[in-house]
Amino acid sequence: MRDARSSRVAAARAAPSSLPDPARVLPAAYRMRRSADFERAVRRGARSGRDSLVVHLAGDPTNHGPVVVGFVVSKAVGNAVVRNRVKRRLRAVVSHRIDQLPDGGRLVVRALPRSSELDSDDLARDFDSALAGARRRLDKQRTR
Repeated sequence: MRDARSSRVAAARAAPSSLPDPARVLPAAYRMRRSADFERAVRRGARSGRDSLVVHLAGDPTNHGPVVVGFVVSKAVGNAVVRNRVKRRLRAVVSHRIDQLPDGGRLVVRALPRSSELDSDDLARDFDSALAGARRRLDKQRTR
């Protein structure tokens, strides 16, 4: 007898939903992985915050590679399910705006507890506002 752990109908039904939506995924080339990159962006970058998140943006005019983006979502935001949901929403927001970010820059998005209460549109609005503030501050730092 054949091993039938799942039926073909169930497999066909489950397969499409298990694939991530490419429009909402941040490509691997843009992901920040090293703690030194996080630290450099947070310590040397321009910071701008809103009620739901804080954005740290550091520019490197000599680096012409892609911008790298990292996310910090602490336990204060919620349990693991909530934190992962917030991260997914933030990655989707950033992936739609990746073209607007400076080449060679480092962006760290730190979620605050209020981020778990907002829907994706409000989170995107807060991100856009915080990013604009960080850009203004980064420009001021460069002109000094």
